[in-house]
Amino acid sequence: MKPAKKQILCVDDHDDTCFMLSALLGRAGYEVWSASGVAEGLRLAASRRFDLYVLDNMFADGDGLDLCRRIREFDGVTPILFFTGLAQQTDRRRGLDAGAQEYLIKPNDLDRLVETVTRLIGNRDREPGSRLALS
Repeated sequence: MKPAKKQILCVDDHDDTCFMLSALLGRAGYEVWSASGVAEGLRLAASRRFDLYVLDNMFADGDGLDLCRRIREFDGVTPILFFTGLAQQTDRRRGLDAGAQEYLIKPNDLDRLVETVTRLIGNRDREPGSRLALS
């Protein structure tokens, strides 16, 4: 039986970015789900299991740092990758402090995206009960 594709949630308010990430990561063998804001991203993250979250940093309804922290409240193990235009060292530090494992800059780090996603997801198996319950 063919193994299920690894699931990635991309939360970005630019449709073009979500389309590009879906195409790029889809060709690499991943299934990509998209959300356009904090509320939608949080709803999807809480409703199903993903192998990776890819977050932007700025949304009309909040910011990616808050989204990252809120995901960490119920999912402390799934890797989070920021892929954003905020390029200062302080931005990177804030993203990692919020709970992300990696921070890449748009568009400069696009060539590192698939490699980073593959490294973060790796061959990790989904462990039953590894997610924390929502309060």
